[in-house]
Amino acid sequence: MANHNEQLDQMFHALSDATRRGMVDRLCKGPATVSELAEPLDMALPTVMGHLRVLENCGLVRSTKQGRVRTCELEPEQLTQVEIWINERRSLWGRRFDRLGEFLVNSEPTNE
Repeated sequence: MANHNEQLDQMFHALSDATRRGMVDRLCKGPATVSELAEPLDMALPTVMGHLRVLENCGLVRSTKQGRVRTCELEPEQLTQVEIWINERRSLWGRRFDRLGEFLVNSEPTNE
């Protein structure tokens, strides 16, 4: 279980940064070179590479190098563990709100 939590922590850390979320959004459209990912960003290439390293370390992005060109690709199935974690909490809170609604309906004063 500790390993699962560590992976989830890495995924949330990776997705906590707007620059990395932007890279993920771009990669949802298909593979892109590092230069293509860096183009809209106002930062040095080593900084872009640092962001990509975070995304690769959590398994969300895979990159391959051919000659001098590094191409990045999204690994969307890695988001499954985040989706499961969020859905578990959504379900829990849904049940709590349902119980609260029932409580409020049953505790309304009658006008007799």
